[in-house]
Amino acid sequence: MHLTLRQLQIFDAVLQQESFTRAADALHLTQPAVSMQMRQLEEQIGVPLFDHVGKKIRPTDAGRELHRHTTLIGAKMRDLESAMEEFRGVHRGELDLTVASTANYFMPKLIAAFCACHARVQVRLQVSNQTHILETLSATNQDLAIMGQPPEDSELVARAFLDNPLMVIASPEHPLAGRRKIPLTELGCQPFITREPGSGTRNAAERHFSRLGVEFHSVMEMSSNEAIKQAVEAGLGLGILSLHTLELELAIRRLVTLDVESFPIVRQWFVVHRKGKRLSAVAQSFLTFITQQARPLASPKHPQQAPLLIP
Repeated sequence: MHLTLRQLQIFDAVLQQESFTRAADALHLTQPAVSMQMRQLEEQIGVPLFDHVGKKIRPTDAGRELHRHTTLIGAKMRDLESAMEEFRGVHRGELDLTVASTANYFMPKLIAAFCACHARVQVRLQVSNQTHILETLSATNQDLAIMGQPPEDSELVARAFLDNPLMVIASPEHPLAGRRKIPLTELGCQPFITREPGSGTRNAAERHFSRLGVEFHSVMEMSSNEAIKQAVEAGLGLGILSLHTLELELAIRRLVTLDVESFPIVRQWFVVHRKGKRLSAVAQSFLTFITQQARPLASPKHPQQAPLLIP
């Protein structure tokens, strides 16, 4: 076989776009040129790579296997480019980040500060929950992930860089609003609005209640922090969310935090990558930046309190 990198690039674009026409547009090629390259690729490999499902193009089993290898090849090419740029002293290129949905409340601020010093860096940001992030880290094209406490895994390298206080929130009209030093046991009979299974915030809350021998009643699951805040504001139950997500609602008193014993749960944010992964010059620069600058730039603030900086 005499495959070219250009053929593999076009093949990846076709799978991403699920269309020869859209792939051609993305690559600034004509549709006949894309079709010809893919026809030649199938002839060289000797098996069909695509199935036509309605108007969409999906990979065959052989196509999926080829895509697995093209992903590896693409990652190696990026490593090569980064290595050569290091020799030239160039700090530019692309940075692939995957972040937990809660971290997306402060990450744009950090990314903006980083890009202000590295104007030639292009950042690709993917937002997901912790379970999906761990799956994504197994893919070789991810540079770094921002997430809560990762599992003990010999294949991961994790560095804590910022506090993540989890607060109990309620509607201002809730009977517990304004009370001081509420025992955790009183929350055992309260309904909670929670994130979906796999969320780091939900996992931390359930572990905290279990460790202290108090039942945790999740009566409704929602897939976003914003949906939880709206449900709590409407009086459907209590919530547990990161203070990073609450600054606006607390400032205008759409929500209040409850003074519950053993709260806040102070977790950490971690920057994570696979062990043995060669970080590009850009990724290494971002890793250094975030571990040094995250606290002064992105520590959460409670409207009635000083910034929560836990040593």
